[in-house]
Amino acid sequence: MVILGLDPGIATVGFGVVRADGGRFEAAGYGAIRTQAGAPLPERLEDIYGDMERLLEAYAPEAVAVEELFFNTNHKTAISVAQGRGVILLACRKRGVPVYEYTPLQVKQAVAGYGRAEKRQVMDMVKRLLRLDEIPRPDDAADALAIALCHGRAATSLLFGLGGEKKRCSTI
Repeated sequence: MVILGLDPGIATVGFGVVRADGGRFEAAGYGAIRTQAGAPLPERLEDIYGDMERLLEAYAPEAVAVEELFFNTNHKTAISVAQGRGVILLACRKRGVPVYEYTPLQVKQAVAGYGRAEKRQVMDMVKRLLRLDEIPRPDDAADALAIALCHGRAATSLLFGLGGEKKRCSTI
């Protein structure tokens, strides 16, 4: 199964592509979609959408895993990131790729074995699980790979049909 993991943002959208075969995972690619600081929001959203179309075309994922948004204080940032996330979901929907959502707690639990793991622990586990020489950069790409790994582990779980279907937010 080819899984595209996405760490949504407006300035930077991390992406990571993982090939999952049973319990074995391999990184197929990772990086970041970046938008120009100071550009009008509609232009940034259009850039994200265009790059998402290219990613979906290039990797042909069978599933997309996206981190759910979590914000404590900065509502302005939350709104713009949510708009970027909406564009991501639209691109996946138009391509017919199912989208699954995971909380940061679920991602940490799946990758590091502890839902309150530190960011560095999660990044190190991404490196180990994917047998990489170094931790992926930028951090957004490492986060996206962790999200893809989370889905890969959930999708291969015997419980996925019970709990995983609840996380599905888009089907065609």
